[in-house]
Order: sequence, then C-alpha cells, then structure tokens
Amino acid sequence: MNDKPFEVAHISSIETVAAGGRVRVAVREHFDIGAFGVNAFFASRAGDELIEEHDELVAGALGHEELYFVASGRATFTINGETVAAPMGTFVFVRDPAATRSAVAADEGTTALVIGGRRGQPFHVAPWEYSSKAYRHMQKKDYGAARGAFEEGLAEYPGDASLLYNLACSESLAGDAAAALEHLRQAVERDHRVKEWARRDKDLDPIRDDPAFPL
Repeated sequence: MNDKPFEVAHISSIETVAAGGRVRVAVREHFDIGAFGVNAFFASRAGDELIEEHDELVAGALGHEELYFVASGRATFTINGETVAAPMGTFVFVRDPAATRSAVAADEGTTALVIGGRRGQPFHVAPWEYSSKAYRHMQKKDYGAARGAFEEGLAEYPGDASLLYNLACSESLAGDAAAALEHLRQAVERDHRVKEWARRDKDLDPIRDDPAFPL
C-alpha cells in the first residue's frame, strides 16, 4: 500500500485490460483503492461496445449501484430496453442492481468512467476482478498463475459460480480435464446461467466431448 497522501496518473499511464471488444482501464487496481469500485472503459471506434450488457446480480457481481460518466466522446446506453443518449459530460446513474445496462460508443475515442458500490455496505473487491487478473496470465498461457488468481478469489468468495467457471476454463486449456470438469459441475450447480456460457465458450472445447461434461 502506498504511504503517500495522494497520487496522480494520466489515463494513458494506467494499465489497460482487453475485455471482449472493449478496453478496461484498471483505475482501482492502479491506485489500490479500497473504498469503492472504479474503472474506465475506452472504445476506439464508433459502434464498438463500451459497456457490456449486464446486471449487478449476475454471478461475479455484488449488487452494486453504478454511476457512469462519459468523459470523452459520446455513448448510447440501453437500460432495461430504454435508449439513453449520453454526450460528453453526461452522468448516468443506475440505481437498481437488477436493471440490465449496456452502452456502445457513438464517437471514436469514447471513454466512460464507472464508479460502483453496494448501498450501506463496505466495499469489497468483486469476484470479476480476480478473474480479470487471471485472464492476463491466461493470455500469456501461464495457467498455473491463472489458477492461483482464481483460487485467491475463491478463498474470498467460496463457491462463486463465475470464479469456478473461469477456473474450469483455465484448467481445460491447461489440459487438466478432471479438475476442469469438476469445477464446471460445481459452477453449474450454483448458477444455471453457466450452462449458456459453456455452450459457446471455446475455452471448454478440450473437454466438451467428455461424457462428464455437465450439459
């Protein structure tokens, strides 16, 4: 933990993480913020996904309220089916964790800052951040380090379906079929939506034809 009373960083100096078609700027990790969740997402082209479609009740989330701020460019949000135009300088607050939200960039170079937390509760690092840490190892084919990151998350969130599922994906790619099948089975038991993820996930192709594949 940094003992300095403050820190300054330009967005270009903060580590970025590929997140589907988006780029996540790892703001919380960079500053080691422990009071609230915060990230930025960047889309280089108009029409690119900026915020993936999700709610805050899905596996890996913690029921956060979320505040979005369009820092550059323009975005088009869709919240529970309603379209919201958000030019630069616009705040979009999604109060209901069950609300489905997503956004696409309307201009090239659109950046959105996202701040989240659960009302009335202290902040905890969400399960998806452990997965994001592990993905960086998976991209380098360092599956041992990836497994360590997932297990670190599971120590904090025992039985979390998203962590179990992603651990199974890393084990599948590493050639540990027995462990992958067992963790995938546990993930399916905890969240039925895992079955839909597994149907189209190429990471699971090495174990898909196994009779124990839980679909």
